[in-house]
Amino acid sequence: MDVDTKMKIWQQNVNKSPTCQHNLISSGELLKLDIDIVTLQEPAINTFNQTIATNSWITVYPTMHNSEPGKTRAVLLIRAELSTDTWNQIDFPSGDVTVVQFNGTWGKLNIFNIYNDGTSNKTINLLTKFHKDNYATLEGENANNVHTLWVGDFNRHHPYWDDPRDTRLFTNEAIKAAELLIEAVVEAGLEMALPGKIPTHCHNVTKRWSRLDQVFLSDHSDNLLIACDTYPDQRGVNTDHLPIIMELNLAINTYMESPHPNF
Repeated sequence: MDVDTKMKIWQQNVNKSPTCQHNLISSGELLKLDIDIVTLQEPAINTFNQTIATNSWITVYPTMHNSEPGKTRAVLLIRAELSTDTWNQIDFPSGDVTVVQFNGTWGKLNIFNIYNDGTSNKTINLLTKFHKDNYATLEGENANNVHTLWVGDFNRHHPYWDDPRDTRLFTNEAIKAAELLIEAVVEAGLEMALPGKIPTHCHNVTKRWSRLDQVFLSDHSDNLLIACDTYPDQRGVNTDHLPIIMELNLAINTYMESPHPNF
């Protein structure tokens, strides 16, 4: 058993593109960057109701995937070398959210991978209700040692994270929807980890940039955050979303299988 002293997370919306997802998984870039967890929104799902991965990764589908595979819009890939004793999936009643909980000597980390539809507040309302109903599972007895992370495509515009000069984004309806998200984030005890004004999305038609993708981390977890930024050079093909890479100061156990002689 070995220990990685840091946890690195790659998040990206791949627009349901098999080409984009295949290139990401097979390029070797994830291993080169020592990525531990990949959170994908709008993943590619094939006719066998499976997504694209290799044996280097353990795929975690939404709880609802087996019954409603056509509604899956958020999956996680966890590096197979990470000890399975250190994490477990938490059930969530939607194909738009996948939740895993990591455990270590430092406490717990709840990772929510989220796709929030641009035309509905259903997922945001579900998240708020879920945090209220599952406090014991998510927080436990010592909340200071429990950290929560919301990552994903939230499809919301607000001057707080978008370019405030781009007023075309800030219709009354858009601001109202974004403020509901902000209220949910505050109620869950989170704050923005990816600094404001960093764009993540390029519109396919207008080619103008905006911010749809977010990273929200517990407001008491600042000391864990090493880095959080977009990587424009790693955007890939057939997607209009940039990847975001987050690095946390959390040790995680890894398991390397002993080599066997080939004779």
